[in-house]
Amino acid sequence: MISINNLSFHFGSRPMYEDANLHIKPKDKIGLIGLNGTGKSTLLRIIVGEYKPDGGSIQMSKETTIGFLNQDLLSYETHESILLVAMQAFEEALSLQKEIDKVLVEFENNFHDNLVDKLAGLQERFEALGGYTMQAEAEAILEGLGFTTEELQQPLASFSGGWRMRVMLAKILLQKPSLLLLDEPTNHLDLPSIKWLETYLERFEGAVVIVSHDREFLDKTTNTTVEVSNSKLNVYAGSYSYYVEEKAMRNEIQKGAYENQQAHIRQTERFIERFKAKATKAKQAQSRMKQLERLERIEEVAPDAAKVNFSFKFNVQPGRHVLRLEQMSKAYGDKVIFKDTNVHVERGDKIALIGGNGKGKSTLLRIIAGTEPIKGKRELGHNVIMSFYAQHQLESLSVENEMLQELQQAGSGKTEMELRTLLGSFLFTGDQVFKKIKVLSGGEKSRVALAKTLISEANFLMLDEPTNHLDMQSVNILIQALEQYEGTFIIISHDRYFVENVATKIWYIEDYQLKEYPGTYHEYETFQEKRDKEAKKQVAETPEAKQVQQKQPREKSEYNQLNNQLKQVNRQLSDVEKQVQQLEEKLAAHESELADPKVYSDVELLQQVTAKFEKVKKELDVAQEKWEELMLEVEDLEAKLAE
Repeated sequence: MISINNLSFHFGSRPMYEDANLHIKPKDKIGLIGLNGTGKSTLLRIIVGEYKPDGGSIQMSKETTIGFLNQDLLSYETHESILLVAMQAFEEALSLQKEIDKVLVEFENNFHDNLVDKLAGLQERFEALGGYTMQAEAEAILEGLGFTTEELQQPLASFSGGWRMRVMLAKILLQKPSLLLLDEPTNHLDLPSIKWLETYLERFEGAVVIVSHDREFLDKTTNTTVEVSNSKLNVYAGSYSYYVEEKAMRNEIQKGAYENQQAHIRQTERFIERFKAKATKAKQAQSRMKQLERLERIEEVAPDAAKVNFSFKFNVQPGRHVLRLEQMSKAYGDKVIFKDTNVHVERGDKIALIGGNGKGKSTLLRIIAGTEPIKGKRELGHNVIMSFYAQHQLESLSVENEMLQELQQAGSGKTEMELRTLLGSFLFTGDQVFKKIKVLSGGEKSRVALAKTLISEANFLMLDEPTNHLDMQSVNILIQALEQYEGTFIIISHDRYFVENVATKIWYIEDYQLKEYPGTYHEYETFQEKRDKEAKKQVAETPEAKQVQQKQPREKSEYNQLNNQLKQVNRQLSDVEKQVQQLEEKLAAHESELADPKVYSDVELLQQVTAKFEKVKKELDVAQEKWEELMLEVEDLEAKLAE
């Protein structure tokens, strides 16, 4: 499908790739991983031709079609509905639909055999392209990505950036390219949508290359891992979990080989130093020097992920009760978020608040922080010092400040050495701490803002999507920091690995109430799966359900197939009904002509009008016959669906 050979690419004088190689085969599911700044997104742009390589070649088969999800798509603006935007994926079918409509209009004034043949050809091609089912497909994918049926007709411009990115993802999925390139697709998805996308990609028949920091997502969607490291593309024949184990094994082998080679080099250097001045050994010493020059050096194994060696402490201990919300209600107009719910946070709680977007998670954090008005009682505990991190707070960083300055102004009273140690834990080393905020990437700003939050002397942290824009190494650092943090925290995150490793309680919102599960995320998932099974079992045992089961023993997929088929036939029926109506109008016009006595006085004119009448009548008979066939098909499908 795609062959990358000896790829070289530089940003200025900085080498991103040197003699890198990769082969993408049909049906490959590749996870592309590496530290931020190593060139993962750059590689995707090279593949689609946005960047030109400095050396090497990229060969692609003619049949290869590419769908590329990237952050640039957020700039797309339109007031068309999100359904129409997603349906732009069916470009040829939509173009054919316009041609079909033009032909039907032309029938009103110019009805002839060539036009009938043209319409038949257009409709046949339209059906082959899935034209009759494209709207149903678009609706299904948009709803799978979290949109409600009512929202499908709303303009794209009315949605936030994250939701617009979902629309662009839906459009790409509907195009069904032979190769999907997805750059951080989970950044804008909530947990239900991530799970839906996992299922979709498992069934996707083409090849996929995914850049993501969500290791559980990678485990469920990929079977090959490609690590970008040292300007090379290193291939591991398995998912991310396999990569972690295999890389540890490769590192052990490389470490041993490196140490053996270093011992050999030291021994050779000692020989050269000792004998280079002796006439009897000078030739041998010279030979050894040439051997060292020709020696292909084994690289030293880079140290494992950075370790947090900073103590996150606070001076003021809070009381046992950190926060209470009693009989709390919250609504925006007619939209109810919470209704008479109670919230209790105890000292030392490590809480993850999870669920779909739009359920009220961020609203709850703002309520807890005291920035959102409510009905009910809010009571903050004794000596509680709060710190709130959210993505919009990146804007509050002083862009003209250097990183070190920004942390010094946070008012923690920590020394420069302590702050440099902290920034080192967040992957900023040496003179990097003097970089100005304005030159940092989104991920780097996130790390600075997180570091600033953690040194705030707060004993109660609230973190809203802290892992967005962080690479895996940075996520690991945050996990380590929260593991050693002795205070209380509430996090919102869709990163299941992160949640599993930091939270001991799970909060979720259901029926306008905040509910709690006292355990880890995977324990909560098991609990929910069991609860869903029991609920389905109870529903299945009701008399109404049993009656439905007797009527509908088929699999859901068969039902959906029949339903889609019914929609397709109904659309064909609608087209034929328009055709019948137009032919009936034409026939009535010819009948009027035949009723005119003047026509009968001209034999040639009478023959022409009669021929037109007979021709239209014949076409009408064919169209009516087609209408009857489609009506019978509709009735048959409706009967099957009702069984």
